This record gives sequence, C-alpha cells and structure tokens, in this order.
Amino acid sequence: MHASRTAARTARNTARGSAGITAAYLARYRAVTADAPDSVLPLTGAQRRFLITRRLTPGGRPEIVPVFFAYPRGTVDLPRLRRAATAVAARHPALCGGFATVRGTPLLRVGGPSAEAAPVAAAPGGTAREALRRALLDWPADGPALRLLLAEAPDGDEELLAVALDHAACDEQALGTVTAELAEAYAQGEEPGAGPDPAALAAYREAVECQLAAEDAASTPAADAHWGRRLGGLAGVGGSPVQSTGMLTHRLPAATGAARGAVFPALLDAVSVAGHRLYGTDAPLALGYPWGGRPPGAPAALGCFLNTLVHPGAPGPTGDLDALADAWWDDLDHADTPFDEVVRAARGAGAAWTGALDGLLTLEDLHRRPPLTLAGVPGRETHLAGRPLPVPLAVSASHGDDLLVRLAWDRERFPDATAEAAFDSLLGTLRHHLRPAA
Repeated sequence: MHASRTAARTARNTARGSAGITAAYLARYRAVTADAPDSVLPLTGAQRRFLITRRLTPGGRPEIVPVFFAYPRGTVDLPRLRRAATAVAARHPALCGGFATVRGTPLLRVGGPSAEAAPVAAAPGGTAREALRRALLDWPADGPALRLLLAEAPDGDEELLAVALDHAACDEQALGTVTAELAEAYAQGEEPGAGPDPAALAAYREAVECQLAAEDAASTPAADAHWGRRLGGLAGVGGSPVQSTGMLTHRLPAATGAARGAVFPALLDAVSVAGHRLYGTDAPLALGYPWGGRPPGAPAALGCFLNTLVHPGAPGPTGDLDALADAWWDDLDHADTPFDEVVRAARGAGAAWTGALDGLLTLEDLHRRPPLTLAGVPGRETHLAGRPLPVPLAVSASHGDDLLVRLAWDRERFPDATAEAAFDSLLGTLRHHLRPAA
C-alpha cells in the first residue's frame, strides 16, 4: 500500500516538473534492484546523508552515537553481553546489514555483521575514559552497526561501558529500543538467532517506504518558499568537522509546568547566543537539530527516521520567546523536507551557504530511555569529552530529573576562555526563559 502511495507521489512530482531528490533516488533504486531479493532495502534521506558525509570524512569514519554507563567493577559479564548484543542486532534489519552502493545508488543489504562486544584495555597509568575515547576514534568503517566496548582502569573501582551505534542505523527512538532490548536479552541469557524473520524485514521495508513517501510529499514549492524565507539570510560561518574538542557541563533544575513545553525553543535561543559569542559575528547562524519519529501508520521499526532541520540563529537573546516558538512550529510543519532540498531553497533565496552547519543541538528525553540495567545493577550514565564533532559547536541536553546541558567546541578554533564565556551566556539565557512563573 505504502509503495503504491510513494509511486503515485513520485508520478505527481514528475508531472509538475519537480526534480525532487527523494523521487530521483527512488527511481534509481527501483532501476538497480528490480530483480533483487527481499533482503535489499532502500535508505531514508538521513541514512543517505550520513553515507555521503562518511565518504567525505578522512578515513571514511562513520558518525557514531555512543552512550556511556558506569558500573561497579566486575558487574558486566562480557561473554553474556556479547551474546545479548548479537541477539538484539540479529532481529533488526538496520543493525544486521551493511550499507552498499550499486551503480551509484546507496542501499542496505541485510545479512552482514551484526554486533560486537569487546574489552578495551587502559594503558598503564591511564583511565577507562581515555581507553574508550581511543577505541571510539579507531572505530573501523566496515564493522558492525552495534558495538559495545567495556573498559576498566587497572586501579579503578568502576568499569565503563560504551553502547555505540552507527548513526546511519539509529536515531534517539532506536537508541532507547536497543538499550531496553539489550537489558532484557542480558537478563534472559538470550542466544543469538539466525537473523530477522520475513515479518521483521517486511515491517522495516514498510517503515522506510513510509518515510520516503513523507519526504517526497514534502518536496513542494510551498516548502521551498518557506525555507527560502527562513534561511535566505544565512552566510555560512563555521562548517568543518572537528577532531580536538573541549566540553563544559552544567545541571539545571528540570523545567516544569508551562516551561517544560518551552525547553526546545529556549535551547535554540540559548545556543544562538552562545554561537554568536564564540564566532564573534552578527550574521545569522545555521543551527541544525535532528527531528524525527515514525511517519503516521508506519510500523515501529528500529532504524534512522529523522531529518536535520535548520534554525536561523539571530543575535540574541530574543525578547519574544513565543514568537521564536511560533516560527519553530512553522518549521516543524515542513520537517519532512529533505535537507538538500532545504539547502537548495536557501541558496535560491540568496543565502551564501553551502549547507555546512555552524552549530548542532540535540535534546534527549531521558524518561523515554531509562539507564541500562545489567545483572540487576542500573548503569550510571556518564559522558566523555574530547570526541570528534561534525561541527565546531555542539550543544546536547538531557531532560529527566534535571536538565543536563553540555557544550562541546573546537579547541583549535575557539579559546577555552571564549567557550567558557559562551557557556555562561547560554546558561543565563536558559535560566531567563525557563524561570518559574511568579
């Protein structure tokens, strides 16, 4: 049903003369997979972007999404964890396949490596954090999409577990699914299966086709006009991937009541304030943020079903958060427009912008992803500084019992003192926007 809907929308795009990116991809995909088995699957727009970025990155390193949990030393049974990880990966097409390109067309072949769980040795006198950071930097491009790395320092009383996924295979919703299923498989001593059954393959295919249908339907003249108006003033200030990073962290009280609904627009404004302090410019900044979920009617498949939206960060702080929130809601009405279509619309409206992001914002609701519990012990979630970034400025926030805010920056570009001042401005802006009503 969804495939025929996609075909109909593609035909409409062709009839109206639109060179839609999604429609063009679907046409190429169908041409090269006409006789392919069911285990060959299409990719969402986000997956294709991650693969393109990977090809442009030195060494072809994938972008990874890690979460880190600390346990008392001796808690984790590594062989049991390895079996649990393999069992979880084997049931999900996105995790037990490999990305490939056939005649220039990217796709997913199911049946490749599934998962890996390995110890990571700390250097003499080193720390578990340093060992994990090194292991993540050495992540091979052609390995499994799901990897678990366990590190402990020789003289420490904790062990540190990294649950890391290739971002082309997961989004925030998928990350919560993986940790929940991993805890259950570990508790049950589950053994790996043979791979996804036909029903899982069919559900994943339908979910991807629903996502592509939504992306295709959102490639319209109205969407082009919207993004042209919103982003036509971007100049492109930052842009390149970063290897040497610093991190600052602070906890704020959790937002409650009406303020809870204002957390994301408040963060957009706060990141804009910090970004202008770092870059030292009054030009609008291209602040990207992932936005996703599953299309209406799509199966609840694990995978990467998101898009990167762009907010034009103006020098602030804003005096009217409600107006900023209204503009953000208007953007969400066009959230399915493929990123490359958005860039094209902005450039058509006069933006001197290549599509490189000046900053990146992510917000995670921890109520949807409880800590990973192994052997009855909930892991204490922690964070690692110094990891590579796709942008010179990244702010991540986790909203649970409190609001944990982290700012990471390019240490080769921005002095630490400038980053610290920018972080103070960010926190001050958040406190102003999220203060309890009198």
